[in-house]
Amino acid sequence: MSPEPLFTLGVEVAQPHTIGAAPGGESRVVAFTSGEFEGPGLRGTLLPGGSDWQRVHGDGTLEIRAHYMLQSDRGETVEVLSEGLRTAAPDVLARLAAGEAVPPDQYYFRTFIRMTTSAPRLLHFNRRLYYGVGEREAKRVRIRVYPLP
Repeated sequence: MSPEPLFTLGVEVAQPHTIGAAPGGESRVVAFTSGEFEGPGLRGTLLPGGSDWQRVHGDGTLEIRAHYMLQSDRGETVEVLSEGLRTAAPDVLARLAAGEAVPPDQYYFRTFIRMTTSAPRLLHFNRRLYYGVGEREAKRVRIRVYPLP
């Protein structure tokens, strides 16, 4: 049986801004325009200002470095730092880039997550590590967040 996610985050994303091909790969940033999260006893929205700094390698592998804040429906704020990878066969990456719906089992999209908060109810977030399993849609990213054992 798979563990239940702590929460699932859905993020609307803007078009990437890029510097183009550069040594080490293409560097770009993707702003987060809106989002929401929900899990057992926890729900809320993505606060303005988050973004994902990315490095695209020659084989299409995407390095992800996201930084954003969540706010629960109880007013609790959580800072999130996330680093990871998204990669797949070249034809799958081309379909993702074209905005096609691609089943998530056809690509690898994982992140390592740290969360920080001062909210008393959520202080345990500060003492755990988390991982995310991602899905990419045309203008949206969905991340299921799980605690690491």
